[in-house]
Amino acid sequence: MRIQETTLTNGPAAAAILAAGIGSLALGLFTTLAQAIVPVKNLLIFYSPAGPLSGKTTATVVVWLVAWAVFHSLWKHQQVNFPRVFVVTLMMIALGLLGTFPVFFEQFGS
Repeated sequence: MRIQETTLTNGPAAAAILAAGIGSLALGLFTTLAQAIVPVKNLLIFYSPAGPLSGKTTATVVVWLVAWAVFHSLWKHQQVNFPRVFVVTLMMIALGLLGTFPVFFEQFGS
């Protein structure tokens, strides 16, 4: 009987975590841009009763899914520097959260 060895990789998990950070950063960026630039705000109105929130969240989900797909395909068979990915993800989440605080994004108001 032959035992097949498999090498475990952390690439797929790192891709999912990094994509979450990218999605968080995207939401903060879309929120701030919609406040700062009126044409962007109008462009993000996908559903009138919800206003630009409909576009912000939809675009964020698209960015998150694309990031996840890209990094998963790049890293699916790799062992990546997980601590670095984790720190970068935490920084992106913090910046994304900052971008969604009214005290921050209202500074860019039009």
